[in-house]
Amino acid sequence: MKTLQSLIEQHKQGHSTGIYSVCSAHPLVLEAAIRQAARDNQLVLIEATSNQVNQFGGYTGMTPKDFASHVYQLADQHNFPAEKIVLGGDHLGPNCWQHLPARQAMENSAQMIHDYVSAGFKKIHLDCSMSCADDVTPLSETIMAERAAQLCLVAENAWRDTGGEAPLYVIGTEVPTPGGALESLEQEGVEVTKPEEAIATLDAHYQAFTDVGLEHVWQRIIGLVVQPGVEFDHHSIHHYQSDAAQSLSKMIEEQPHLVFEAHSTDYQNPTAYHELVHDHFAILKVGPALTFALREAFYGLERAEREWLGSHQASHLRDTVEQVMREEPDYWRTHYASKGHQQFLDCSYSLSDRIRYYWTHPEVQSAQQVLFSNLLASPLPLTLLSQYLPNQAKAILQNQIQNQPADIVIHKIMEVTQVYSSACYSNSAACKETI
Repeated sequence: MKTLQSLIEQHKQGHSTGIYSVCSAHPLVLEAAIRQAARDNQLVLIEATSNQVNQFGGYTGMTPKDFASHVYQLADQHNFPAEKIVLGGDHLGPNCWQHLPARQAMENSAQMIHDYVSAGFKKIHLDCSMSCADDVTPLSETIMAERAAQLCLVAENAWRDTGGEAPLYVIGTEVPTPGGALESLEQEGVEVTKPEEAIATLDAHYQAFTDVGLEHVWQRIIGLVVQPGVEFDHHSIHHYQSDAAQSLSKMIEEQPHLVFEAHSTDYQNPTAYHELVHDHFAILKVGPALTFALREAFYGLERAEREWLGSHQASHLRDTVEQVMREEPDYWRTHYASKGHQQFLDCSYSLSDRIRYYWTHPEVQSAQQVLFSNLLASPLPLTLLSQYLPNQAKAILQNQIQNQPADIVIHKIMEVTQVYSSACYSNSAACKETI
């Protein structure tokens, strides 16, 4: 993607520019991201993760082709130009198939990579940091890099068959746990990647790519995943400390076409995002914070709806979600070891936001549709809405949004995207001139 690559080039030329990556498949989150990009006159980078979207459907039930169509249809509804959409694939590798032998897991990974690139995804995260069932652990840097190179070969062949602009790649083996830390940060702590470790990762990948004849692709590797010192667990956040990351930050300045990609940047202070971009962590991944805001909006509307219309007519969205989570605990059981009331709090309010996996459940979707139908037929008084979602009530008063449930939810999500947008674009006149 020439336009995405131009953003990286601008950053390497000294501009404090970056881009944030929206890692969600929920249509209201995607609509919020598209609206934010339209307001900013910028690209929108939307990424699907390997467990969300793959050749078997993932937990969303969508293949890469399905997901791409889904995004482009949403963009078309808002007259957002397709050329400003960058689709990315996150954690593309054996992540979903760690329980399988390496050969089978890599075969599945290769098919997934092929399908992503064939569907028009142009930012590909080659992530082979996960061990498979018959691997000797821990995996060596060499093995991880060799597997990434094999998947890159598949991606390049798929691109040649499909056509269009060449894909861009992100590499890196120090990949945080997707969706937040499983252990308490107070117990585990967060260590910033050492510069020598980042250099070793680059060297191993360069050698692996060269060994399979992909040295010409190296200029299209735009991102290296490292740990800048940001993370969150169920109820606490480790905030970015720029001083602790300076030696790592300076290391990437020697790489002419590379910036850092930072995962798990959700829930940071607004100033942290500006510092991250300034320190060359120019690709900021965000996911759970967006669906956390989605859940806050849903639950706020449901509380107001129950007061407004009474229990008999209300949607009972929250009751439905909680019941489904109890009956089908697979998406949270391995993440929340707590018991009793603490387990309830974790399931409902954890920053890792495992509840996000349940919004597509048919019973939950049905309850959400009742909620929206009720509030479209009988809009909430702003005095009542203000009790639960005061910022959205103010936005309605100021004619920024309409008193409609979808608008209210999207506005809540855009409280998050706006913070990222400000950090990536607010100091970049050059960026705005290019796009």
